[in-house]
Amino acid sequence: MLEFIQDLTRSPLLQFALLAGILASVACGVIGSYVVVRRITYVAGGIAHCVLGGMGAAYYLHNNWGWEFLHPLHGAFVAAILAAVLIGLARLRGGQREDTIVGALWAVGMAVGVLFIFSTEGYEADLMSYLFGNIIMVAKEDLWLLIGLDIAVVAVGLLFYNQLQAVCFDEEFARLRGIHVELFYILLLCLTAVTVVTLVSVVGIVMVIALLTLPVAVAGQFCKTLWQMMLASAVLSMVFTSSGLAISYTPEWPAGAVTILLAGVVYVLVLLGSAIARIRRAPAERSIAPPTHS
Repeated sequence: MLEFIQDLTRSPLLQFALLAGILASVACGVIGSYVVVRRITYVAGGIAHCVLGGMGAAYYLHNNWGWEFLHPLHGAFVAAILAAVLIGLARLRGGQREDTIVGALWAVGMAVGVLFIFSTEGYEADLMSYLFGNIIMVAKEDLWLLIGLDIAVVAVGLLFYNQLQAVCFDEEFARLRGIHVELFYILLLCLTAVTVVTLVSVVGIVMVIALLTLPVAVAGQFCKTLWQMMLASAVLSMVFTSSGLAISYTPEWPAGAVTILLAGVVYVLVLLGSAIARIRRAPAERSIAPPTHS
């Protein structure tokens, strides 16, 4: 840990990595709360795995066709938005089961990505790090992209806070209030897609869902309102990503895996603490309960 702090002051790579984790945590806290409350974690998983197809396509066009302006995250953004819209339309208009279309997009997106990657001239193994994350490799250009995505996600998520909250908790009530439920549902999926893209470079495609849900699950044990959950989970995400980076630095472990493991351990400890607290409260509650008369 001490070595990490010392190197942090003089290594731009570490500074970029720390900032990337903080930036991703902001969007993670806001949109992750919506995802958990709306119970669409599996949809976010499908979008996350479709991202590899877009990244592979962008990398293929960059290397084989000379499209120098393309970055893998550009392809990830396009693929994530397309997947979100397809899932939303299939559920709302196509009469298809949501889990079926998610499973299909999940498999096809991964397969397309792998084919593009292995068809690329001068293939570099670095792209495969997007599967499991490599936060140390975040460049300055990536940070600007993350900042832009972050601003868009947080601005829209907070601007339409009341509408999205209504859609997440009770669709019928939202319709009675005159809210366009279908529009805001697709908007939520698109926000989830953009958030997935911001998290890919931090923990990788495979572990995106864990970072999107675990901090929210921990925050949900202590928060009573949705906005409190957003704030607490954003702070927790920052703590997890920063601590994961610091802990993994000296032994050279994968930072993404350490981050998720840390979040998982904290979640289990919180659940155990809550269970113990309930057990201790039970005798006291029984002792003050009014007597029953037969």
